[in-house]
Amino acid sequence: MVDAYFPQISNATDRKYLVLADLGFSGLWTFLWFVGFCFLTNQWAWTHDEDVRIVADSARAAITFSFFSIFSWGLLITFAYKRYKMGVDDFAHSYVDPSPEVSTPYSSYPNISHDSYQQPPFTQTADATEGYQPPPVY
Repeated sequence: MVDAYFPQISNATDRKYLVLADLGFSGLWTFLWFVGFCFLTNQWAWTHDEDVRIVADSARAAITFSFFSIFSWGLLITFAYKRYKMGVDDFAHSYVDPSPEVSTPYSSYPNISHDSYQQPPFTQTADATEGYQPPPVY
């Protein structure tokens, strides 16, 4: 479902590197939002009520936003990991071409004998010798 919005990359190596880059990028941002949440929460815990000159709701909103951003980016890590596993499962290193075995010939249509076929038109036999014929004049 997620891959429906991304172009299909036929080269397995390029796809692997792009998906790993997506995984690393999402992981980095998840870590940064976690650090930001911890920093803001720590700063808010040490803040005294008399030090708050601006409404406290804006600080709480920033803390809440950073908290939910951790889960948003974590979800993106999950999607990137699923794409990585899907690419690994699709590409098998032990792939072997199927053996060229001779299969049974197709059965003919029922109730039709092979004798009823007509010869194709405009066939020449080896016995007929024809001389040179000039091209038609238009």
